[in-house]
Amino acid sequence: MKNTIAIFTISAVFALASCKKNDSQNTQTNTTEVKTPEKFTVDSVKVTDSMKINDKLSVNYAAKMLVFPTLKDKVLLDSIYYDKKDITDFSKNGLQSFLDKDKTEYFSSIKEKSSEWISDIQYKQTWEAGSFMKLLSQTDDFLQIEYLFTSYEGGAHGNYSFAARVFDLKNNKKIDLKDITTMPQARLSELLMKNINKLPSGTTDSDGAVNNSEMLLVDVIPANKDFYFDDKNLYFHYSPYEIAAFAAGDIVIPVSWEELKGTVNPEFKKRMKIN
Repeated sequence: MKNTIAIFTISAVFALASCKKNDSQNTQTNTTEVKTPEKFTVDSVKVTDSMKINDKLSVNYAAKMLVFPTLKDKVLLDSIYYDKKDITDFSKNGLQSFLDKDKTEYFSSIKEKSSEWISDIQYKQTWEAGSFMKLLSQTDDFLQIEYLFTSYEGGAHGNYSFAARVFDLKNNKKIDLKDITTMPQARLSELLMKNINKLPSGTTDSDGAVNNSEMLLVDVIPANKDFYFDDKNLYFHYSPYEIAAFAAGDIVIPVSWEELKGTVNPEFKKRMKIN
């Protein structure tokens, strides 16, 4: 009888141990690793350099590019760096190498150009080329970037121009105006003309009256592709000479969401929490 009880007890221990082992195996088998999405980050690379071509001519090169380590979609990245068609490596090292190469090529091009008419330069001057990216915002998975381009190669003044782009990080694409509003172009142009004096231009003193309309070069202001937005307005950014004289500077015209009421894309309206 004692032997029977001993055997039963040993069997029970083995059975219990076996159950625990199986439970442990099942637990391991059913465990799924949950990966935490990478946090959106922004970095940048810069190059600033100068070269003396001769006693009368020097050149400056300056550039800044934003770096987005967590963005992997090539089509999206191509669109972000749309003005730099030769980029194949979007890492920080890759973009730094691109700027270094771009600087070298710029200096070489000026050397070649100046050799043909060097005797025509009558006074000391410094030419320049600049390209700068600026993060406007990154909210609700909308990435908004401003691009500034500057140049001077003699003449009364240098030139500069702006571009603005909005990217949908949820769908990996550039946002077009039609993705935001269906307002007819004619009506939008009327609103742009009505609001042209709402914000100071690049040359207007902060204490002075805004009078951008006096320098207009066009009868109709088109809605351009250089737009961005916040929780209050949709903004259209115009470079010098685009709609007004150079003295007016760059002009930003706001159109409120209230003015666009009834034409705002429902999905966009929901993501931006527009009332």
